[in-house]
Amino acid sequence: MLKVGLTGGIGAGKSEVSRLLVERGAVLIDADRIARDVVAPGTPGLAAVVEAFGDEVLAADGSLDRPRLGSIVFADPEKLAVLNSIVHPLVGARSRELESAAADDAVVIHDVPLLAENGLAPLYDLVIVVDAPPETQLDRLVRLRGMTEEDARARMAAQATREKRLEIADVVIDNDVPLEELERRVDEVWSDLVRRARE
Repeated sequence: MLKVGLTGGIGAGKSEVSRLLVERGAVLIDADRIARDVVAPGTPGLAAVVEAFGDEVLAADGSLDRPRLGSIVFADPEKLAVLNSIVHPLVGARSRELESAAADDAVVIHDVPLLAENGLAPLYDLVIVVDAPPETQLDRLVRLRGMTEEDARARMAAQATREKRLEIADVVIDNDVPLEELERRVDEVWSDLVRRARE
C-alpha cells in the first residue's frame, strides 16, 4: 500500500485532482468529508462543538451551521485551534479505519486540506501538493464559490503559505493550467504512484 498525502490551498483545485486520481483507481480518504460526518447531527463531535461554541452554531434543523461556525473560527486563531482539537482526532481515527480496509497494493490518497499546517507530512509515503498562484485561488473562491473577497482572503490567510506547502511536497501538480494539461500531469503522477505501490 502506498499512502499519499494530497493537499493544496483553498481554491487551488485539490478536489479536481483527487477526482482524477479516483477515476484512475486510487482509494480516496477525504478528510473534509469525514470532518462533516463526525459532526453530523447526533454525533459526539457535534455535541462537543456546540459545547465549545454555543447553540448559535446550529442551524434550525439541528445540523451544524458551517458558514456561521466558519465566520467565528476563521477570524480568531484561538477559536480555530479549539475547533481543530475537537474535530482532528475524530477525523484521524476514521481515516485509519478506512485505510485499514484498502487492498495491500492500493494507492490510498488522503485528501487533507491542512496537511502542512498540522505537520502531517511524515505520516505519508509521499506528499502531493496541488499548486496555484494566490490570485488564481482568490478568483476561483469569489467567482466559483460565491465568497466575498474578504472571506476568501481570510480563509487563505488562515492556511499555510504557498511556500510552506511547497516545502513539504514530494510532487507538485500545477493547477493553473487548462483541464487537458492537468489530466496529462495527473496521468504521469498516477503511473509513478502505481509503480511505487508495487515496489
